[in-house]
Amino acid sequence: MTINAPIYEFLMNHSKKNAISFHMPGHKGGTLFKKYGYEGFLENIIKYDVTEIHGADNLYHPNEIIDKIQKKYATLYDAKRSFLLVNGTTGGILASILSCVGPNEKLIMARNSHKSTFNALVLGDINPIYIQPERVDDYHVSGQIHLREVEKAVKHHPDAKAVILPSPNYYGICSDIQEISRIIHEHNMILIVDEAHGAHLHFSDHFPNSALAHEADIVINSTHKTLASLTQSAVLHVNSNRVDMNALMDKLQMVQSTSPSYILMASLDINADIMAKHGEELICNWVKNLDEFYDKMKSAKHTKIMNGSKKIKGFDPTKINIDMTGIGITGKKLEEILREKYNIYMELVTPNIVMGMTGIGTTKEHLDKLAEALLEIETHYSGNESIHIPLVEYEENQAVLKPSQAAQKEKAWVNFEDSIGKVCAIAVTPYPPGVPMIYPGEVFTEKIISEIIKIEKDILILGLKNEKKVAIVKGDHHGRTKV
Repeated sequence: MTINAPIYEFLMNHSKKNAISFHMPGHKGGTLFKKYGYEGFLENIIKYDVTEIHGADNLYHPNEIIDKIQKKYATLYDAKRSFLLVNGTTGGILASILSCVGPNEKLIMARNSHKSTFNALVLGDINPIYIQPERVDDYHVSGQIHLREVEKAVKHHPDAKAVILPSPNYYGICSDIQEISRIIHEHNMILIVDEAHGAHLHFSDHFPNSALAHEADIVINSTHKTLASLTQSAVLHVNSNRVDMNALMDKLQMVQSTSPSYILMASLDINADIMAKHGEELICNWVKNLDEFYDKMKSAKHTKIMNGSKKIKGFDPTKINIDMTGIGITGKKLEEILREKYNIYMELVTPNIVMGMTGIGTTKEHLDKLAEALLEIETHYSGNESIHIPLVEYEENQAVLKPSQAAQKEKAWVNFEDSIGKVCAIAVTPYPPGVPMIYPGEVFTEKIISEIIKIEKDILILGLKNEKKVAIVKGDHHGRTKV
């Protein structure tokens, strides 16, 4: 029988490679499920694809088995209440913001927030107040959100309803949530932490503290990124009495499917059971293996590996950021070598670095092979490609329209050079990490367009048409977008 199912065929062929995964999800295949007695889940997964039949409970009005799992997560994470998510942390971010900030109200947000945070601005007709991340110049990436930036924002905008920031960010850098939480609560605002990349932080003192330990009001974890649940599953935790629980639950059912996947929820159930029974052992082995990897890489002469230091505070070592530009190897080239020669697949590629995302399923063998590959590449490879060092800072872009206003206006697609001085209508977002370079309502500048041109050949950028056009708002807004 002839099969014509390209996604299925890709997955089938990729599985035969037995590739080494340094990308999400964190379970890294079925080994953990088999090891701890859940091989039946893998073998019968298609039979478990059901809906809200008798006895299956209801995600949006749980009082039976789903309620038990949510209470189990609340206990695991020492939260007041936890909610299963089947639309990833994205769904949790959208629901959190929309339940805390009303139309035309203010949200203070980190400029390096995930695009889902920006999308909430459009959906909720919300006014953003941006705070800028610090720069990690050695690696040309964004760092933590500094307390002084938060203090400045809440002082100048005391009427803001909530603050949201990512911690850890995509590169594993955490902010000082303890001090940030103190300042925000002094101003009677709600703190939402996008802890998508930090579902594991709560379980070990070897990692930076979870935001849950420092009184963040809402914390969202992508358990699929670093723990053992399936892709698109996550958990939202409420950690204080400041949150309107009814409003939050209402928004959760608005932004998630009315037919939630029981396969995803079952994987969250399994993840909770594994972490409750075996989490300590798994985390200890993970930390030990990471320590050995970083020790091995100390012998590298030309490879920079990000690690915790005075310059990079609050670093989560489960994210392995690698820079070989010292010997002329770009991030794109390094990713290509690792994939094609060593069968190692990485999570993130930038012009200068690749990032490997480890997880609860990462083994010593995986890390040994990555270290061996990197040391061998350093010895036998050299590059002579020109290396574009990307912008670290996020632009203080001039906004002439609210995001919600710009998104509703008539749009036109124009060439890069014709967009300068015009108002953005569709976000331009390198992916990953999914942080918009420019968002609807903001004005295109020569600097932004120059950066897009430099990186679009090497990085997937959402929001471009035919890779050479961007969307602008048609009309005449302060004389900027007349077409």
